[in-house]
Parts: sequence; structure tokens; C-alpha cells
Amino acid sequence: MAAYVYILASGKNGTLYVGVTNDLIRRVFEHKQGVVQGFTKRHSVKDLVWFEAHESIEAAIHREKRLKKWPRYWKMHLIEKANPSWKDLYEDLG
Repeated sequence: MAAYVYILASGKNGTLYVGVTNDLIRRVFEHKQGVVQGFTKRHSVKDLVWFEAHESIEAAIHREKRLKKWPRYWKMHLIEKANPSWKDLYEDLG
């Protein structure tokens, strides 16, 4: 079963959120609709700007924990390497 690590942003160079899920489309949709209480809703963090797939949820959780410890500029570099315009990638899923 695939699992995903993802980064949401409030906009280019905005507030970042790192998460993990086994259903990327559903989870990002929940963030966009404000269903998820907490940090992303309070800070309007809704744009999917980066993600990667893993073969297991355990591998994805391990990667998520490592990314959360990274300095902000490393996360921004990761996003800009794959998505220099900070496009909301949610529109291309499916």
C-alpha cells in the first residue's frame, strides 16, 4: 500500500506544514475544506506544493519525522527544486 509525505503551504514562501497519509487526494481535500482542525486550518495552509510516495506507511512516517526536523530553508529548497513556481499540485492529482 502506498503512503505519501506531503508539504502544504499558505502561499509562496508562506507557512509550511509537513504531513503523512495513505490517501493523498482525500487528505489534501480535507485540508482545503477546513475539515482538519488545528494548525493548517488556523494558518490557512492549503496548497499542496510537494509530495513523495513511499511503499509503506512506516517508511513515509520515518521520512515525515526527518523532514519536520529540517530547517525551513531546506524544506523550501526541496519544494523549489521540484516545484519552482509553488503551484498547487492538488489540481493535477487524480
